[in-house]
Amino acid sequence: MIQSAFFFSILIIASVAFLAILMPFFEPILWAATLAVLFTPVQKFILSRLDQRENIASLLTLLIIFFAVIVPTLMLTIAVGRESVSMYQSIANGEINLSGPINWAQTTWPSLIGHAESLGINVEEIKQKISSSALQGSQWAVSHIFAVGQNTLTFAIMFFLMLYLLFFFLRDGKKIIEAIIHTLPIGDESERFLLSKFAEVSRATIKGTLVVGIVQGTIGGIMFSLLGIQSAIFWGVVMILLSILPAIGSALVWLPAAIYLITSGMIVQGIILILVGVFIIGMIDNILRPILVGRDTKMPDYLILLSTLGGIALIGISGFVLGPVIAAFFLTIWTLFAKDYNTENILK
Repeated sequence: MIQSAFFFSILIIASVAFLAILMPFFEPILWAATLAVLFTPVQKFILSRLDQRENIASLLTLLIIFFAVIVPTLMLTIAVGRESVSMYQSIANGEINLSGPINWAQTTWPSLIGHAESLGINVEEIKQKISSSALQGSQWAVSHIFAVGQNTLTFAIMFFLMLYLLFFFLRDGKKIIEAIIHTLPIGDESERFLLSKFAEVSRATIKGTLVVGIVQGTIGGIMFSLLGIQSAIFWGVVMILLSILPAIGSALVWLPAAIYLITSGMIVQGIILILVGVFIIGMIDNILRPILVGRDTKMPDYLILLSTLGGIALIGISGFVLGPVIAAFFLTIWTLFAKDYNTENILK
């Protein structure tokens, strides 16, 4: 008894110490593992075509991920950084007047504005708060972008570490899973169900969330650019991030933009943006998400929203992925509990 207690104490201490050592590299490990899970089907397909040559198949999969995902993401990040700086300067110089809709309402419906003021609503104060909030928001974005630029060496180290880990996760993923199954004391059948279901739900949820967001943001960004709205790439990325909000996410960007266009005298452009937003951008979620996620692996929208926001609040942008992954693990472990440790089994 004492010997077992001593052994498990050492086991726990060693595990905690090892996790503490890995914590500074949490993000590259997370992104490497996430990309490995998402692209495992691609890696398996290439492996079958190359007569099970694991090293070459993993390297080719890594190259596909690099050129199809990582390079476009880096280019997009650079473009967003430039547009954030440009937008901040335009707001600070007064070139972008975000109080335009209120000014338009004051001119068009003076009685409505007068009624609002009679209710104690200070219209001029609202205009100042809108301009101040926009300036602070753009300043926040610029400051974070500059912070990334100032830590270029750290970013480069983490980036190449992620690529290095990704290769081995792709190549040795099956061996790692088998080692976990062999170690966990739950039972091999239950462990295989747990890991396979977890991978399935995580892959479907992340794929659905990211692809839907990317398609909505891309269409929105293209429309912004065609309609002459400044910082189209930046707003497209904002739409991608807001796509986690069911139904209304992207509308939080394109609808105010359409109102701004209409109140600025560009009525046709504003109407076009509303039509595209409602009938194309708004319908993408209903069309693509069921196809990408599927009915059996679908995670409730409210759980995706809460877990994503919670993940972002906890660790930053990486929480966009980690939050839904943790939620998927939560659902999977409780599904396993209901399957193997239900009330009838407990009472026996």
